[in-house]
Amino acid sequence: MRIELLAPAGDMERLEAAVRYGADAVYLAGSQYGMRAFAGNFDQEALPKAVDYAHSHGVAVHVAVNANPRNGELDGLPEYFERLQDYGADALIIGDPGVFALAERYAPKIKRHMSTQAGITNYAAARFWYDQGASRVILARELSLDEVAELIAKSPRELEVEAFVHGAMCVSWSGRCVLSNYMTGRDATRGACAQPCRYKYALMEEKRPGEYFPVYEEDNETFILNSRDMCMIDHIPELLAAGLSSLKIEGRAKSAYYTAMVTGAYRHAVDAALRGEPLPEEWRDEVEKVSHRHYSTGFWFGQPGQYTKEARYIRDWQVVAQVVRCREDGLALCTLNNKFAKGDMLELVGPDLAARQFIVEELADEAGIPLDEVKTPQQRFRLKLPCAARSGSYLRRQGRS
Repeated sequence: MRIELLAPAGDMERLEAAVRYGADAVYLAGSQYGMRAFAGNFDQEALPKAVDYAHSHGVAVHVAVNANPRNGELDGLPEYFERLQDYGADALIIGDPGVFALAERYAPKIKRHMSTQAGITNYAAARFWYDQGASRVILARELSLDEVAELIAKSPRELEVEAFVHGAMCVSWSGRCVLSNYMTGRDATRGACAQPCRYKYALMEEKRPGEYFPVYEEDNETFILNSRDMCMIDHIPELLAAGLSSLKIEGRAKSAYYTAMVTGAYRHAVDAALRGEPLPEEWRDEVEKVSHRHYSTGFWFGQPGQYTKEARYIRDWQVVAQVVRCREDGLALCTLNNKFAKGDMLELVGPDLAARQFIVEELADEAGIPLDEVKTPQQRFRLKLPCAARSGSYLRRQGRS
């Protein structure tokens, strides 16, 4: 049995990270029509390069065209679809019926996937989109595991079914929120959500303007719309048993480090499950070492319940450098993200390289002149690692941010 691991690619750096760390496919967007306006995204020049890079590594490319366009935005879609077909994109992620029809007309060679924005929650809806020409449906996040299994069992066998397994959750049903539009003028259905659900709120009485009363929940916190991040890495065997075709990681607006670590962790989780083995703890730990909100299993096992403690990100680890290249003896050329010095305890992690702690003992500039500290962002330097590491591996430390 083969199941696709689908990773986010907000820009070229994140695309390369997803490919290095084991994605079977990536999803990305052009500079228009996607649901993540503040990701880096790919312009007309970068898109074909992204597709070529992914394909050269055997990775498929799904292009998100899932924003809800207005009348004035439709005119550019035919040419856009024709270009995506010329570039060799493997699939289009679409949430609007009109856009879906235009894609069939102007990019007939590209598979069409119906976005989670369509709110597909039952097998009748799945069959409807299959009959319209969709090769895949991406399910609403609000379904339970039993509901997903039933939907798959009662859908056409040829229809692929994709579901989110990791990442941010929206407090509104399948992301259909108007708070951002109302409060900030940024349209959530067109990729520009300001996330007002994460704000702290207070109460103001109309006859007392300017006087704010706190709205306290548990532990004197005020997060009445808060939602936790989803994490299903401990339940991959159940997801495979349900019959899913693709496991999707949310996060096109997240960092390359986030993309790499989460993709790598789920790669090992999927491979272990397919072998009938438990996930090694060192790879399970990787999802805890990226910036995230408190985890839950979303709706997979029933209502996740209201979480009132906090909406802040947990940031216990800091990336200090990335490996450019490395010799077999562990002598590496690196680029700096955050300063560190000789004697510091660091952790090395990379593609297929579980985390290894070591103390910095040998440090030099690019020319080989010894250094006691590196502190200039993007500075290149030489460092002796505890073992050989591939390009794109990361050095990190705990407790500083």
